[in-house]
Amino acid sequence: MTKRSGDLDPITMRSIKADYERAHDFDPDDPMVGLHRHDLSGPQLERRTVLRLLAAAGTLTAAHLVPGMAPRPAMAASGGTLRAGWAGVGEFRTLDPAQINQVLLFQIASNVMSGLTHINPDLVAEGDLAVDWSVSDDGTEYVFNLREGVTFHNGDPFTADDVIYTYERSRDPEKSIHSRVVSNITGIEKLADHKVKIKLKAPQASFLVKTLERSSGRAMTIVSRGAIDSMGTSQYGLTPVGTGPFRVTDHQLGQSITLERFDKYYDPERPKLDKIVIQPIIDPEPLAAAMEAGDIQIIGGNPVAPELVDRFEANSDLTVNSVPAPGFQGVFINPWRDPFKVPDFNKPVAELMKEPGFMVRLAIAKAMDRERYIKQAQFGRAIPAFGTINPAMGFYFDKSLPDKSNQKFDLDEAKKLLADAGFPNGEGIPKLKIIHTPSTRRDVLVIKNILKRNLNIDIELDTKDFPVLIDQFDKMDWDLCRLGSGGDFDPDDGVVDWMQTASKFNGRRRDKDKFPFGFFSDKEVDRLIDEQRTTAELEKRRELVRKADQLTSDKVACAFIYHPMDVLVHRKEVAFPAESRIPGLVDMDRVTVS
Repeated sequence: MTKRSGDLDPITMRSIKADYERAHDFDPDDPMVGLHRHDLSGPQLERRTVLRLLAAAGTLTAAHLVPGMAPRPAMAASGGTLRAGWAGVGEFRTLDPAQINQVLLFQIASNVMSGLTHINPDLVAEGDLAVDWSVSDDGTEYVFNLREGVTFHNGDPFTADDVIYTYERSRDPEKSIHSRVVSNITGIEKLADHKVKIKLKAPQASFLVKTLERSSGRAMTIVSRGAIDSMGTSQYGLTPVGTGPFRVTDHQLGQSITLERFDKYYDPERPKLDKIVIQPIIDPEPLAAAMEAGDIQIIGGNPVAPELVDRFEANSDLTVNSVPAPGFQGVFINPWRDPFKVPDFNKPVAELMKEPGFMVRLAIAKAMDRERYIKQAQFGRAIPAFGTINPAMGFYFDKSLPDKSNQKFDLDEAKKLLADAGFPNGEGIPKLKIIHTPSTRRDVLVIKNILKRNLNIDIELDTKDFPVLIDQFDKMDWDLCRLGSGGDFDPDDGVVDWMQTASKFNGRRRDKDKFPFGFFSDKEVDRLIDEQRTTAELEKRRELVRKADQLTSDKVACAFIYHPMDVLVHRKEVAFPAESRIPGLVDMDRVTVS
């Protein structure tokens, strides 16, 4: 039974109060004072350190302090087969970490592959293939002791050589789209068969959570050289070989994926299930019907269509669990196309606001009635967005940004901007196309209606399968694009991956002779983001992140719309323990079916 604070005895209450006071006993200008490098070493941070970090981040709750309040994993019999439906996708194009560019793919890969670290529900990095680690005084050298006796699914032993091979493969932009993730690493040295030293150019606040984490980072998700050499990269993308709790036993493009228990996984208590069959289901209604009929028992993939959530919550056979999702969604506006052309963002906002192309961009962003959109398209289950930094990041999320962003909803100002740009009441604006995936068609219709109603701008919907959309997006072959990001557990996921000139999602396959940058480029933003990556002081890093987020908002790098909720839906016979409830992921190594 879960305890309430009123049920606790005086001794326990005094202990909780003391823990709370100790956790908040730090200098706001430098929360790290009093924590030493051994406190930040692994494989798991001490309770005192975790409470301090949570307090500094503003995310310390009663569940961390009161005995019995933290959710306990549900107990159920091991074994059996779990049938899963992955929403909003027609095929699983690749599970090769070096090429994964969708959350729905690394949700699956996280059950198959391992990293040196993996995050927990508090978004704190814990040891995965790393038993423990130590950090140098200057924060530029990490020594990792690796698990011994670990094998890949093909029987090859895991050693330090696999860490080095993964790094060398990931740092090559011809082989990995995540090469910038490891750009701060200067080299990895093998100290023993199961010991490595990783050297950094400069201290990196996100190193454990971003670079080495097996899901969101992907650059250092450990791959099998032997399997890649024997299978080739194409087949490896379909049936990757890792060291994770499940192995891929069947997968043909456009069909389901079958995962089976890996009996030699390093933790003998996991996984619980014998088999998982993951079926891609692109449309909401077939997904709902399959869930209600019991043909599938859990939903992963793209966010559950918001119109289904009330329906699922009303079904006594289903469990629905919602938490803030780590991501952002928006409408990208091509700066190389009229009528919103902006060939140079390196100017003060006041100067940009004199340019017709920027005026149109800003008019679109300011006319985006996010409250109306969230009510109509997301059924109220979302948070208005004005930047890439999301509420799940807690400490770094700027709650005041909606009130001070240049994108704040102001219809009168939006209409004036459009008129000053030479398009009064939308007259003269060519019909624009917005590319989007089938799963976002409904909410793009809401966007279309809002912009028609507010600015008299006509938008034509152009539905693309995700691989085609991404190909066009990367080449800057679009007017408007409805896109976003998920699994953003650290600020680097939002600003480094998206908002720098060299970001991996910023027109990386464009014709650079025609387009010097992708959808956005600003030297000051680049500088701020580079500086925050190597800043160890939490308060200073937060200030830099928020400045970068504000600039990308004010300069309309994207017309930001909303931060989604992460909605996990499963049937009652599925026990999904709180320990595995990581926002954005669907880790199933502790899941059971009764």
